[in-house]
Amino acid sequence: MTGQTNKTDGEAAPEYDYGLFSFASKAEVFEKAKEYWNPGKTQFWIDSGIPLVIDRREEYFIYDMSGKRLIDLHLNGGTYNLGHRNPEVVQAVTIAMQHFDIGNHHFPALARTALAEALISSAPPGLTKVIYGSGGGEAIDIAIKTARHATQKRKILSIIKAYHGHTGLAVGTGDDRFSKLFLSDQPEDFPHVPFNDLNAMEAALKGRDIAAVIMETIPATYGFPLPEPGYLRAVKALCEKYDALYIADEVQTGLMRTGELWGITKDGISPDIMVTGKGISGGIYPIACVLVSERCAGWLTEDGFGHISTFGGAELGCIAALKVLEITCRPETRSMVHYIADFIGRGLREIQATYPDWFIGIRQNGVIFGLEFNDPQGAKYVMRRLYENGVWAIFSTLDPRVLQYKAGILLKPELAEELLDRTQVAIGQAYDDVRGGKGGRR
Repeated sequence: MTGQTNKTDGEAAPEYDYGLFSFASKAEVFEKAKEYWNPGKTQFWIDSGIPLVIDRREEYFIYDMSGKRLIDLHLNGGTYNLGHRNPEVVQAVTIAMQHFDIGNHHFPALARTALAEALISSAPPGLTKVIYGSGGGEAIDIAIKTARHATQKRKILSIIKAYHGHTGLAVGTGDDRFSKLFLSDQPEDFPHVPFNDLNAMEAALKGRDIAAVIMETIPATYGFPLPEPGYLRAVKALCEKYDALYIADEVQTGLMRTGELWGITKDGISPDIMVTGKGISGGIYPIACVLVSERCAGWLTEDGFGHISTFGGAELGCIAALKVLEITCRPETRSMVHYIADFIGRGLREIQATYPDWFIGIRQNGVIFGLEFNDPQGAKYVMRRLYENGVWAIFSTLDPRVLQYKAGILLKPELAEELLDRTQVAIGQAYDDVRGGKGGRR
């Protein structure tokens, strides 16, 4: 039970009663979040003008405790690709709970085996086995360990300003903003090269001591810079030339977000290892998956206990993932993604034409958008104004000029139209904020 409750018989009742817990006010949530959870992050959002505590959520809407409605364009990194509490996923998991629970990670399992078969059937050619984790960071760790075992090399090459998670090995592949904090920056094991720079990539691979190159198909936390035509295929060719594996991180670009089930297939690439997470959970039960080629699967035979994850491949999560795959692979879903991508893309270009010296770039692949603004912190201004206008989208952590603008793949056309209207207002207001309300608008 959620929402406000009334005071009766002169006795003060909690204003927000959720059954197992209650709060007197939103202010109390902030106070206790700082005391017991994460003071730095809580204060950051307050200072940023985003005093959001998510209460009710459904479809592509989230509601603050105050009742304020927001169109969700953050989607928690794509976790809510199919919307919040998607009724088909909820129903599938609810029914499954009459029979299944997490399961036992040591033994062959019904739902785990069914999902593995479905994933391999949907995957790029050459991927033959599935290894499970409970989240994207753990799945990246599994991918790295798998690559090291298969090649008997240690080094993992990634791009500058990459992000692949915060766990033990994954954090080393990303920007040092996250690794140095925990003394996990190990340049000898995790070298980095600039994105879209094939000369730097080849120079790093020439020593033949790289186990794998790990790439997000479109780097999300870096602001969705698009790979230049042929770049990803050329990286894959260099991997083959210098005996390195190619790990495709599809956590944010998979599951039809680019208009194809797996974004990497749009470049005609069959990776050696592919990682999916976030959206595969349906936003209902945590699960992440690592798909590997037969060459990389050797440790599963050599020592099947080599990686153990109590909650990896939990059977309820597998049920959610099976339903997510089924919904995502429907022909009508693919058609809707292409329609929405075109509709929103055209609308954004019209807005850009109004503010060409402010809204200076649109990075698009399917319903993945990075909106670039002509200010070092431009996306933060737009984020705040979008929030005030009923839209939640987040700036790119490693390039705050760029706003991550991620529409859900089941977004209804009428909501897309409303979204563009609200976006136009917010971008105009942010423009005035940055320019001090003076001229220059065209």
